[in-house]
Amino acid sequence: MDLNLSGKHALVCGASEGIGRATAHELALLGCDVTVLARRADALAAVADALPRQGAQAHGWIAADVADAAGLAAQVEALAAGKPVQILVNNTGGPPGGPAHAAADTAYFDAFQRHLIANHTLVRAVLPGMRSAHWGRVVNVISTSVREPIVGLGVSNTVRGAVAGWAKTLSRELAGDGITVNNVLPGYTRTGRIEQIIADRARSSGQSEQEVIEAMRKTVPAQRFAEPGEIAACIAFLCSPAAGYVNGVSLAVDGGRMQSI
Repeated sequence: MDLNLSGKHALVCGASEGIGRATAHELALLGCDVTVLARRADALAAVADALPRQGAQAHGWIAADVADAAGLAAQVEALAAGKPVQILVNNTGGPPGGPAHAAADTAYFDAFQRHLIANHTLVRAVLPGMRSAHWGRVVNVISTSVREPIVGLGVSNTVRGAVAGWAKTLSRELAGDGITVNNVLPGYTRTGRIEQIIADRARSSGQSEQEVIEAMRKTVPAQRFAEPGEIAACIAFLCSPAAGYVNGVSLAVDGGRMQSI
């Protein structure tokens, strides 16, 4: 199986921690040059310094706010002009919880800006290089809610579905350029995001956080939460040459929790 990414350059978003950080590590292990992107410069510098290096691999970082589309575009276009990006991993922390009907209009606008618009901005910035190379990988880290909406995550459910529809459309438009576009749908994963969801559920239900965790585990056939590296391994495969004919899919990595086919 060809997993070799030597000579490729990946831009991994949300890489200061969790799934993004684990993905940057996996891609570096496969030989890729990795640029990590998030808001915190100090955390990113530490992540980039800690990435595996083989031979002439060169890793870097960009501190950017995905809510600032113009600033994000300028920074990534400058990066891609000097060093074209062949792999883009779109990954951003999820919106705050709460029911869909109670969310303010601004909550939806903010979520669309940080997810759909930011993803689109990044694709537009790196697309010329991918087209020139006739090779590219775009992987969007979204949620199982694109198939089964999650109770208490009304805004997130909405924007995740929009990203999935956008990605499927892109996958058909860009396939002839040698570019694949896929989504990974993580289940319950040990990240800061799951800690936020657990705390929200504990407050709203009156249960302890441990009781919430046990209830969540019981819904997963694997009887546990995923580690970030398990999600990252699937992302890395979709970025590899071996996955060249996998396009337009939404791959659930959830321990079998979803009940739909």
